[in-house]
Amino acid sequence: MPRSVTADTSGSYLTLTFEDGQQCRFHAIWLRDNALDPETRAPGNGQRLITIGDIPADTRISTALVESDALTVTFSPEGKTVTFPGAWLKSHAYDVDKASDFGRVAPEIATWNSNQPAPAFDWNDVMSDPKVKRDWLDAIARLGFAKLVNGPVKEGALIDCAEMFGFVRETNYGRFFEVRTEVNPTNLAYTGLGLQAHTDNPYRDPVPSLQILYCLENSAEGGDSIVVDGFRAAERLREEDPEGFALLAGYPARFEYKGSDGVHLRARRPMIELAPDGEMIGMRFNNRSSAPFVDVPFEKMEAYYAAYRRLGEFIDDPNMGVAFKLEPGESFIVDNTRVLHARLGYSGSGSRWLQGCYADKDGLLSTLNVLNAQREG
Repeated sequence: MPRSVTADTSGSYLTLTFEDGQQCRFHAIWLRDNALDPETRAPGNGQRLITIGDIPADTRISTALVESDALTVTFSPEGKTVTFPGAWLKSHAYDVDKASDFGRVAPEIATWNSNQPAPAFDWNDVMSDPKVKRDWLDAIARLGFAKLVNGPVKEGALIDCAEMFGFVRETNYGRFFEVRTEVNPTNLAYTGLGLQAHTDNPYRDPVPSLQILYCLENSAEGGDSIVVDGFRAAERLREEDPEGFALLAGYPARFEYKGSDGVHLRARRPMIELAPDGEMIGMRFNNRSSAPFVDVPFEKMEAYYAAYRRLGEFIDDPNMGVAFKLEPGESFIVDNTRVLHARLGYSGSGSRWLQGCYADKDGLLSTLNVLNAQREG
């Protein structure tokens, strides 16, 4: 609840004091741009109906008044009056202390190591109960991975899984792909070899941000799935060697894939990706798809490789990985911009058949936002 307001004599900003004593300043141009009236924002979807050019460059605050739980502001030279709910202003305040640690993770993300049990949810409960579905999607958003159990054992069931929250991202591998031993495979994923923990398709721009792996058969010896929190590995590197962390975040690596059907993909992105304010937002790590690094200066290349090696050691650390063996009808989703997945080698006896597909986080997060709003309402 806002308690009082004072406007600067220039009219360029105001200071709002809330009931808890917090004070926040808001610029006139910011308030005008974010006005909530139907001439500025579409009532149905909230999209802005004006451009920055429609707002006078000399916009100022003429009057500001706190009434009940809202702030009413009149702007000059338009003479336009707009009311803002106090709760809305507080939730959108920008005149606040914010985290600025270089390489930090977002507050809604929890990093983990091998002590983290694999979160598991029942397919039928997710399908029938919005609360369970919300918890499932929240686990993926917060931890970067989650399992689904008791699903149907049928080809293409992973498409149904993706459609619970979003859409399949089709690639040169098709809408979905088979993960089982093949003769003369075009990708090492299709052999019985073990695979180091990696993110998928780092040679794409943008990368598919979610991967689903769905088990149809798994009677072979070995072949356990392992997931590793890449953000936690990066945190360990930052704690031990901040200069090395800065090198992997500050210079692009190169990734490349040449397929058998006229496919040649390339991407140039850092292994550890940071937002402009220093928040960690992504990781690309895949030894199989690394192309020669040519964007690192000569005098920093050896240090870059030392940091790359150390990051790989953290990723390979047994204390970092969560292991599980999928049974038929079970699946898991990983946030492919953060969580690396690996596979233990498996023998030629028995059979191992998984299907995989890609999706994107925007659909998952959209569905999660809707479910959160329903719960709060």
